[in-house]
Amino acid sequence: MLLLVATTLLWQCSSSSTVEQPEETDTPEWSIPIAEVLDGGPGRDGIPALENPIFLTADDATFLFEEDLVIGFKNGDDIRAYPHTILDWHEIINDNIGNVSLAVTYCPLTGTGIGWNRILNGEETTFGVSGLLFQSNLIPFDRATQSNWSQILNESVNGSLLGEKIDLIGLVETDWKTWQLLYPDTKVVSLETGFSRTYGLYPYGNYRTDNDFFVSPTPKDDRLPSKDRVLAITDDTNAKVFQFSDFESVPVIKDTFMNKTHLIVGNENFMVSFELNASQNALEFEYAFDGNSDIVLTDDEGNRWNIFGEAVSGPREGERLASSESFMAYWFSIPAFYETELYSN
Repeated sequence: MLLLVATTLLWQCSSSSTVEQPEETDTPEWSIPIAEVLDGGPGRDGIPALENPIFLTADDATFLFEEDLVIGFKNGDDIRAYPHTILDWHEIINDNIGNVSLAVTYCPLTGTGIGWNRILNGEETTFGVSGLLFQSNLIPFDRATQSNWSQILNESVNGSLLGEKIDLIGLVETDWKTWQLLYPDTKVVSLETGFSRTYGLYPYGNYRTDNDFFVSPTPKDDRLPSKDRVLAITDDTNAKVFQFSDFESVPVIKDTFMNKTHLIVGNENFMVSFELNASQNALEFEYAFDGNSDIVLTDDEGNRWNIFGEAVSGPREGERLASSESFMAYWFSIPAFYETELYSN
C-alpha cells in the first residue's frame, strides 16, 4: 500500500500541469518559468516540516543502519545529525542550535541537503514545504512573508522577497557509520516527530537507483548517470562538480573555480569543500582522517583541522576555513540549474 501511495504521488508529480499562483503570496511575478513550476500533489504543508525536534543520543538511535545517510551540523560542542530516513518524509527541519537558526532543507527527488539561515531581514522565521517543484526540486516557503524559494538556487523565486538570496550554513553529508566515528557524542533526530510515518522505508520506490525515473520533465545531461551523488560548488549561475572517484588516489584537491581557490576533501564516504583566503591558500594541506576523530586535515604549519574546517590545534587554533557554497546532489539536478563543468584531475 505504501509503495502504491508513493507511486501515485510520483504520478501526480509527473502528470501535473502548470500551477496557478498560490493565494498566500502577494506578488504574482516568478523569476523562474511558471510553466515549469509543477504541483507535487500534497499541497502547501501537505508534507509537514519539523520544528525543534526531539533528539536522541547516538546509542539510542537504533533505527539507523551504518549505511544510512545523515546530514550533520556542529555549533561548538553541540553536534547534531539529521537522518535522511526522517528528511525523506519531512524535507525541512527547522532547528535552533545555540545562536544558530538553522533550516535543514532536503529534497529527496534531487538528493540535495542544504543548510539555510532562518534569519530574514533581521527576524527569525521558519520554512515549510510548498508542495511545488521546479526541475524536480523542492520549493520551500517562509512563513514570515509566504515567499516561495528555490532550494537549489538558494533564492526567493516568488513573493515579496523575490530575488533575495539565502545565507547558507555549512553541513556535512555522510553515512551514519562515518558520522559516529567523527562525532560519537552526536545527537540524532528522534522518530518521535508527532507524525505517523513509516520511517526507514523510502517513500519513492526505486527512484534513487533508476536513472530514467523522474517525477517531472527535467533536462538530462549524459556526462554522468543521472542519480550519481556528487558535490557541487556553485558561484552565481555556474557550478563545478566533483565525484567520489576523484578522491580515490588524491583525497585532498586544491582547485580554482570562478577566480576563487577551493580546498576539497573526500573519500568514499564524504566530500566537503572550503573556500580559502590568501593566507590559507599558502598552506600545504594533507589528508589526516583515520576514523578515530573528526580531524581530516593537517598542514605544514602544524595545524589540525576538523571536517567543518575548524582549526582545533596549532598556530591557527580557533581559525576557520569558510565553507564553499556547495552541497551534495544527484548529478542531473546541477546542470538543470547551473552552467556546469566537471572536475578533471
